[in-house]
Amino acid sequence: MSELQREVSELEKKSASAARLFDIRRIIGGLFTLYGVIVGAAGVFASDADLKKAQGININLWTGLGMLVLGVFFLVWLKLRPTAPPVPEEG
Repeated sequence: MSELQREVSELEKKSASAARLFDIRRIIGGLFTLYGVIVGAAGVFASDADLKKAQGININLWTGLGMLVLGVFFLVWLKLRPTAPPVPEEG
């Protein structure tokens, strides 16, 4: 294997790992999970005045749970269907 071919194969490996690292599902899933925990915690510790403003519905808790479910969905999707490495072009 020539030096050039070895360098090309190393760059292809780095490119594939970078593509998996910056997969948009990881970013969206991580942010939604983090924000879901924060908003859900705000809902757990909501005061009676906050509940009265929202007509008795703990909107922070429900929104936090929804965001948490969506974030976990994206992370599970990433785990079950990882990004395929790019196919090298012949040339």
